[in-house]
Amino acid sequence: MAPDPDRVADAGRALDRTKLLAARLRAAGAQPYLASALYSLTVVPSHGVPTMGVDKHWRCYVNPAFVDATPVHELAAVWVHEVAHLLRDHHRRATLVAPEIRHDHHRLNVAQDCEINDDISSLPSNALRPAMFGLPDGQMFEQYLPGIPATPEAPECGSGAHGRPMPWESSDGAKVSPVEADAIRRQTAQELRAHVKSRGRLPAGWKRWADEILEPTVDWRRALTGAVREAASWASGAVDYTYQRPSRRGAAVPRVVFPSLRRPMPRVAVVVDTSGSMGTDELRAVLGEVSGVLRAVGIGRNRVTVLSCDADVHAVRRVNTVGDVVLAGGGGTDMRVGIDQALRAAERPNIIIVLTDGYTPWPDARPGNVRVIAGLVGETAPEPPPWIESVHIPLGEVTATGQ
Repeated sequence: MAPDPDRVADAGRALDRTKLLAARLRAAGAQPYLASALYSLTVVPSHGVPTMGVDKHWRCYVNPAFVDATPVHELAAVWVHEVAHLLRDHHRRATLVAPEIRHDHHRLNVAQDCEINDDISSLPSNALRPAMFGLPDGQMFEQYLPGIPATPEAPECGSGAHGRPMPWESSDGAKVSPVEADAIRRQTAQELRAHVKSRGRLPAGWKRWADEILEPTVDWRRALTGAVREAASWASGAVDYTYQRPSRRGAAVPRVVFPSLRRPMPRVAVVVDTSGSMGTDELRAVLGEVSGVLRAVGIGRNRVTVLSCDADVHAVRRVNTVGDVVLAGGGGTDMRVGIDQALRAAERPNIIIVLTDGYTPWPDARPGNVRVIAGLVGETAPEPPPWIESVHIPLGEVTATGQ
């Protein structure tokens, strides 16, 4: 929550636990489906935290002066706000955001608060809401990020929200393990669904969250990382002999040079569909994510070539950053042209990643010993041939995280 200078003036007083716990009881009574999660938080008094904040171990840090100055009904709402960061797994989701945004934990925290606060009615008047930035209610924080300006002053909800450890967080005391946290999330989601069946009313954001917990969709970033890592491991296993670095066994036989085994680092070609059906913002967003995937797998920039392609190949460049990519094109769609161009390169790739909406012809068969992975952008993208590994990329998620 955003600090209020008038409320957090006295840093020397003791924590009024009776008032604080009465507020938690009120929150659990108003939203009983959150009771298990609320009572899993461990209270830690702290004069360093501006108001209230959480770490990823489910410790809730509380400023005593903030408790004294805040009405019980508002404290109850803050309890719900802080536990929502943990239930919605904000600190893990923050690690999946594009690197150029991830370092700005203030901006992350603002977007996360916007995701939470549109479902909480009794928060303090200065609580951040999407409307303050001209944004609609009901979206995920990843979708809000592009509309949130970079700011040096922002709410400070702790590493349980944005993922960055804060000076006032402690390594001591009770903590909830990741396995226990997942169990709490699932139990809360089940209680939330039971509440809907008995009473029929629930904030939209909580209902969407429960559906995702109980009927999870595949995280496309993990799926793409796994596919690239497996392909890279497969390519690296194609060992060969080389005389560039003679074998040490040659020392035992004078005047005879033995070759050594070489395990190559794979080369990657990224073929980008720039036809009229693909938006530039979406393409740059996806490219940003793919760049992060390649770094995570350990494939360096100098081994990646990006080709912009619609019905013809418009730009073939080896790039240093995503911003250097030329997204030319805008006509028809034929990814066979881009794949063929990639294969004709002087340094033939081991892996070809094709980013497309799927409405394209494909080669009739796998091109030799090259692995092809299709990143299918959009919910309606048709499946490629079975010899192509496919990963579905929802547009709503990627546009926010990759900019």
